[in-house]
Amino acid sequence: MSLKTKAFIYQLLSFAVLFIAARYIIAVYTHLNGIWIPLTAFVVSTILSPQFKALQTRDGEAIFMKWIFLKGVRKL
Repeated sequence: MSLKTKAFIYQLLSFAVLFIAARYIIAVYTHLNGIWIPLTAFVVSTILSPQFKALQTRDGEAIFMKWIFLKGVRKL
């Protein structure tokens, strides 16, 4: 499996976990209904989920992560 595929899977899984959690929290603790629950969860998850990228470096290809809660870029 290539590193680009791994980065995509990491990003998809992190978004999915945050989306499900946000959707549950929004449904239980707010008075939103209908399409507004998943739409709000989508926006919240998009903002809060980390970004993963596979980039070419001198040492070869590596996966990097950038997240709103961490300062800078982290190499995985």
